[in-house]
Amino acid sequence: MPLRLAAFYFAFFVYAGLMVAYFPPYLAARGLSAVQISWVLALPQIVRVFAPALWGSIADRSGALRGIVCLGCAANALCFALVPFAPRFAAIAVLVTAASLASAAALPLVEAITLGALAGEPGRYGPIRLWGSIGFIAAVLAGGAWLDFHRMETLPIALVVFSLGSFAVALALPRSTVHVRPSATQLALSREALALLAASFWMALAHGVLYAFLTLHLREQGYGSTLIGVLWSLGVLAEIAVFVLLPALFRRYALSSILMASCVIAIVRFSAIGWAAGLLPVLVLAQLMHAATFGAFHAGAVASVRRVFPEHAQGRGQTLFSSLGYGAGGASGALAAGWAWEAGGAAAAFSLAALAGALGLLFAYPLRRAGL
Repeated sequence: MPLRLAAFYFAFFVYAGLMVAYFPPYLAARGLSAVQISWVLALPQIVRVFAPALWGSIADRSGALRGIVCLGCAANALCFALVPFAPRFAAIAVLVTAASLASAAALPLVEAITLGALAGEPGRYGPIRLWGSIGFIAAVLAGGAWLDFHRMETLPIALVVFSLGSFAVALALPRSTVHVRPSATQLALSREALALLAASFWMALAHGVLYAFLTLHLREQGYGSTLIGVLWSLGVLAEIAVFVLLPALFRRYALSSILMASCVIAIVRFSAIGWAAGLLPVLVLAQLMHAATFGAFHAGAVASVRRVFPEHAQGRGQTLFSSLGYGAGGASGALAAGWAWEAGGAAAAFSLAALAGALGLLFAYPLRRAGL
């Protein structure tokens, strides 16, 4: 079972890496403005505000987690096959929205499947999840090298190929037999769950800025596509190191301590990217901080969801975390970054991300007081 789960993470994050690193410049090559690009990138996050929770409820009631994951991967392949034929901004936005509606719950449901399989041993999550990071690295390195010598318009072909690869691997995921009891259809959120979701929202907002505009920011600084791919990969390599060390980290530190430290490092990281990206050594250090701002925070938050949501609502717990964190937070970050970029450039956009990290720390602190 761990091999099948690791294979899905790898295939899915090859697709995700291409999207995060190279879809924004692809949209720029198609003639979209900064605000239009921010809207296209925000649409999947807006959809993730509500769609994952809906899919999660269906999954908990039916046990059809694998089927929903397969549907999402197939939808990605179909919609991105049509993107090159979309004549303008509105048509591209419709296709991205349609793909997002179907695929919004794919990753959080796989997280629920994974943590269910590892119940009682959350530290084992890291060695499985790191294969997603390896896939991301493969995507950004190979994508950067490819785009140094080929047209940006070839990107959708790669997105279709790796979406189909994710679909093929998803067919081999383990089935789930968990169903919600009729008496447990209502889900009351504890104070700890609300604090976790709020902290996740702000950290996702900070990373929404990063994912929307880091590549464009670095291009403006004069970095080439290959070096940009290497810089993306440095962050993911650091993330992999965290996932390898996750069993030891979880044994030594409380989940709340991991979340709070990640927020503090986020303040430093995004400030550095916004104000000193022209200095390559500073940029390298900032990218290595991805180990904490994403890797450690994500692993700690996913494990915390397992703690603060009841057993019968794990599908809804993970999808609600995705909806309010990566969905609402990511959408807010992408949209706010577009406006901040046009108002004050990269420095304003990434200062906004640093502020969001500070707000994440504010909401993570109550989790420590609650003993998480």
